[in-house]
Amino acid sequence: MSDLQLHSDADLVSQLREGEEQAFTEIYHRYWDKLLAIAYMHTRDKPNAEELVQEVFVSLWNRRASLDIRFLDNYLAVAIKFAVFKHLHRNRRHTEIEHTYAEGDAFQLDEERIDAQFLKEYLEGVVEQLPERCRLVFRYSRDEYKSNAEIAQQLSISEKAVEANITRAIKILRLSLRKAGLSLLYFLIQF
Repeated sequence: MSDLQLHSDADLVSQLREGEEQAFTEIYHRYWDKLLAIAYMHTRDKPNAEELVQEVFVSLWNRRASLDIRFLDNYLAVAIKFAVFKHLHRNRRHTEIEHTYAEGDAFQLDEERIDAQFLKEYLEGVVEQLPERCRLVFRYSRDEYKSNAEIAQQLSISEKAVEANITRAIKILRLSLRKAGLSLLYFLIQF
């Protein structure tokens, strides 16, 4: 029997705040079975219950310096119930999503649409930041599908200036995508 087994919960919490691993170990041994019983009662799944108890203890250790615990048993009981609640909520949401998107293709298509919309809106924002002439040339080229000759005539500039502005816009867009961590997507943009 270790000396810590004789200590009160308040003493163990105090030692835990100071980073005493033995105090943490004693708390772990003292409350593991009780927390497991609570988690199992709600989940009816021993591996999940064990994982939830483990998460509570990891959180206790990670937050040890900032915790203000008056009654350790109550604190841990509430912590495990909250962990179970989060687990059940995640599982419910997962089940709802599976039922809503019974066909994996529908879910993947929606995800692809969201990604495409995000990319489109991001690029629109970058285009809006381009210098005025560069932005106009780029929009005429990509949005209105005008040829370089048509753009040159409309803006009263040379075709070389049109090409230079399009090249500049593309470089800025690619650089912006790389900076935003979207470098894997920039190859999708074929200008």
